[in-house]
Amino acid sequence: MHAVDAQLAAKGWTKVPENGDAAVAAYGSTHTRKTLETWYTGFGGGWYWHGFDDGMATTTEQETPVGTLMVDIFDGATKKLIWRGVTSDTLSGKPDKDEKKMEKAVAEMFKKFPPPAGG
Repeated sequence: MHAVDAQLAAKGWTKVPENGDAAVAAYGSTHTRKTLETWYTGFGGGWYWHGFDDGMATTTEQETPVGTLMVDIFDGATKKLIWRGVTSDTLSGKPDKDEKKMEKAVAEMFKKFPPPAGG
């Protein structure tokens, strides 16, 4: 919430408790993404046209945590969506580091804000 509020304030928007010109909704979620990691051993003198000489490959599946934040801004009078920003990044599991990543991602998201006049 603080990262979104800071970006809106930087764009000249003022937060009010109710009856504003716009309404902001933010949705956060986390999920895990499966990734494959392959390690090669025993190159045996280097690359050959058809692959490795005497080499072996081991592939493991990793669960990678990913966080996603979606911010919607609605027109206060019509209740129609006027802007949507979405960002997603891998989480480290370290709250301080993840918070800094989120602040950077939200700043990047708001580079495309406000929307051009007329849509």
